[in-house]
Amino acid sequence: MSQIALPLAWPADPRDDEFLVTASNARAAHALDHWATWPVMASLLVGPRKSGRSLLARIFAAKSGGVMIDDADARPEEELFHAWNRAQSDRRPLVMIADAAPPEWKIRLPDLRSRIAATPIATIEAPDDALMRALLEHKFALRGLDARADLIDWLVTRIERSHVAVIRTVDALDQEVMESRKRLSIPLARTTLAAAALIPQSPEP
Repeated sequence: MSQIALPLAWPADPRDDEFLVTASNARAAHALDHWATWPVMASLLVGPRKSGRSLLARIFAAKSGGVMIDDADARPEEELFHAWNRAQSDRRPLVMIADAAPPEWKIRLPDLRSRIAATPIATIEAPDDALMRALLEHKFALRGLDARADLIDWLVTRIERSHVAVIRTVDALDQEVMESRKRLSIPLARTTLAAAALIPQSPEP
């Protein structure tokens, strides 16, 4: 999917414009948008940190009138057990956000384990090329930095394919531009990011 889209059918909130949809997260967005089709009134939302998963859950809660629990895998299991049961009795959908689903998420309470096993999972994957480009363009624009298309393409092929890497890359380049008062460019990015260990040292042109 090369087309970047915003969840325009969802609540128009200025904070929502940071959740960009591409193939890497479209299934998760679709699953939460169609919560009425869930087999139970609960879902897990899993994916990398900084991937917009909390933002996606907030959009879901605003639209559905549902409830979100962030960092569910770090919350008391009794709390999750009661929240799951309450969602069923109240018919109010619940999204639990976690780094990973079971079995990677080790659940000790048998009653919660059985309920989570019956709960659908929406997964945000590592960003694809389209999302990497969109995130870089968006975050550079927020900093008021003029990032040309050739620089964006160069970064996409060199930095780690993760949401965290995008944030750290933009932070490092923003800092360097402010301190050096130089124009944002591929040579500046190469030197800055190599020094910050965000890309490997390389003799490439």
